[in-house]
Amino acid sequence: GQQFILERGEYPRWDAWSGSNAYHIERLMSFRPVCSANHKESKITVFEKENFIGRQWEISDDYPSLQAMGWANNEVGSMKIQCGAWVCYQYPGYRGYQYVLEADHHGGDYKHWREWGSHAQTSQIQSIRRVQQ
Repeated sequence: GQQFILERGEYPRWDAWSGSNAYHIERLMSFRPVCSANHKESKITVFEKENFIGRQWEISDDYPSLQAMGWANNEVGSMKIQCGAWVCYQYPGYRGYQYVLEADHHGGDYKHWREWGSHAQTSQIQSIRRVQQ
């Protein structure tokens, strides 16, 4: 199913965690902790194609729009998480499907977009941010 990152705070209604009326989910079925890093140490490398091929870009900050910051495509083929946990979003402005990628899973290597999670439908990634501590 769909996944959501719940950071420190209060969530009085379902729309407080889903962020959109498009995801009308009134209950959460399972939880797991996500290990984040000190923001100064967080680092991810995105690659244009699967298996870490093609143009690459090292990121160590939050980007509400990858295209506005110079990434020429609206898709990402593969990623390497060197440190921390990241949330990658389908659309700019941290909207759409969320994919949680962690340095502690897959050895931090995500060779194909299908490894982002069982709900991954597309390689479209247009915004990325670090998981808050």
